[in-house]
Amino acid sequence: MTMVIIMNKLQISKSEFKAKALEFFRQVEFSGMPLIVTDHGKPSIEIRPYHTKKRSPFEILKGSVTEYHDPTEPVGEDDWETLS
Repeated sequence: MTMVIIMNKLQISKSEFKAKALEFFRQVEFSGMPLIVTDHGKPSIEIRPYHTKKRSPFEILKGSVTEYHDPTEPVGEDDWETLS
């Protein structure tokens, strides 16, 4: 079995997944770590645990801003885009 871990996600080929799908489902349920199934080395599908807990929009967006310059800098009128 050849599994690769990239950015805290397991990767497995389609052929290996097909042979042991139930085993991989149980592993995802137990560990909570997503599994990425690849096709010819390229990610094809992600399998992850289902979460019923509702999260606030702030929780969902937490960590999504990777760079933010001058957050206290004033915004000029010409900096806004409008729909015409």
